[in-house]
Amino acid sequence: MKYEIVELEEKIVEGIGLKTTNENGKAMQDIGKMWQMFFADGTYEKIENKTNKKAIGLYTDYEGDSTKPYYFMAGCEVEKKSVKGEGTKIIPKGKYAKFVITGDVKNSVGEAWGKIWNMDLDRKYSCDFEEYQNNSEDMQNQEIHIYVALN
Repeated sequence: MKYEIVELEEKIVEGIGLKTTNENGKAMQDIGKMWQMFFADGTYEKIENKTNKKAIGLYTDYEGDSTKPYYFMAGCEVEKKSVKGEGTKIIPKGKYAKFVITGDVKNSVGEAWGKIWNMDLDRKYSCDFEEYQNNSEDMQNQEIHIYVALN
């Protein structure tokens, strides 16, 4: 799978999330529920100071590698933290492997992560994220950027 190395500036992400694990398919269920709540229950619309219309799927607070528990957040980048008390996480400044995929928002992302987990990347396991470009109404044909923190 092709990728490029990029340097990112710090980003503030606001949204909703929970602790999960990849064991027994739990993350797939939990992450699906978070996205459902994020869009269907109106969380996205309530977030103030968005920098753009892109959604972010954030993976952080790893307790080890991808086989251990971590925190997932469905959110979006904001200019500054809201006073309303929504969940806030920071994407740290640093070096990331950037993957660009196009396809179904669920299946294509899952397939990409399956390949990334098997790659020989010098992963930091600090903060990884998907950035949904939202450049099409077709959920089967979306452009998604996946960023993996590197040492």
